[in-house]
Amino acid sequence: MEKIKSVYIHIPFCNSICSYCDFCKVVYNHDWLKPYLERLESEIDNSYMGEEIETLYIGGGTPSCLSIEELKDLFKVIAKFKRREETEFTFECNISDIEEEKFRFLYEQGVNRLSIGIESFNKEKLEFMKRTSDFKDAKKKMVLLRNIGFSNINIDLMYAIPGETVKTLKKDLEKFLKLKPEHISTYSLIIEKNTLVGLNKIKPIEEEHDYKLYETICKTLKKAGFIHYEVSNFAKKGYESKHNLTYWNNEEYYGFGVGASGFVAAIRYENTKSLTEYLKGNFVSSKSLMSKVDNMENELILGFRKLEGINLEHFFDKYEENMQNIFPIKPLVKNGDLIYKDGYVYINPKKLYVMNEILLKLI
Repeated sequence: MEKIKSVYIHIPFCNSICSYCDFCKVVYNHDWLKPYLERLESEIDNSYMGEEIETLYIGGGTPSCLSIEELKDLFKVIAKFKRREETEFTFECNISDIEEEKFRFLYEQGVNRLSIGIESFNKEKLEFMKRTSDFKDAKKKMVLLRNIGFSNINIDLMYAIPGETVKTLKKDLEKFLKLKPEHISTYSLIIEKNTLVGLNKIKPIEEEHDYKLYETICKTLKKAGFIHYEVSNFAKKGYESKHNLTYWNNEEYYGFGVGASGFVAAIRYENTKSLTEYLKGNFVSSKSLMSKVDNMENELILGFRKLEGINLEHFFDKYEENMQNIFPIKPLVKNGDLIYKDGYVYINPKKLYVMNEILLKLI
């Protein structure tokens, strides 16, 4: 069995709730924090097998809404994980939470990658999302972070907001690039039932227009020297997210905290999304044992998100099966949906946008 080398930790607290977000989150309440961290610690004690961790990711919610004192308590829990100096340690934050003392503390604790939710600088888009971001402020905050020593920063961009034009998006991209991040993650708005946007019955934008916006992102970021390495992710060379590659390479990982999911010893599990249940110590809400076929299908579903695709030799080493004997790869290479090159099979970049249709033909 391969050792598990990635850990995700979920902090569900936020200072305010965005209109489109359906992640597991609650409005920050100091009284819940201590019991939450106690439960988190016991969940880790129950499951973590003492492996040396190569990637650690603290997400949410908004972990950066915690005070320094609260962060100190969180980091006492995190000290349980065996880490190396080169462990990629990501911390999610909101631009408004960035201040020197807190982020110097994070840096001293070994956080070496930040993921900042900016989403947009456009007034209408921000109003729609119930968020605030200011370009001048963001520029100042980036200088502060660089001075502290952070050299690996991701920023999130949201697009396909109703009414958004190519021009609006280009302006956002221009400002994002001026911040000189190492990584940009892009998210097309998905309207989820149990969010403010969903409850207001907002209609998604036309698929054709969504594609035009996506193309604009790909072209603009490529031109700016970013590598498009996963459907929605762009990085400067060497700054691809190692943690997220664990997911896309279908490798096992621990997920701790309310609403987290994990993949351990061939079992995929989902933690409860109910904070009350979690605080009672009822962590896992569902688990399923993955068969070899399940794992091979997931390898395709996840692996084809990467632009380099799937290495056939690696697939054979992992499953002792020839991928082309299991899945109808050849006909899809023939019709141009897939490309086979240098031992890799990947989705034709021109067809990335219809990736789900291609996966349905495969599985």
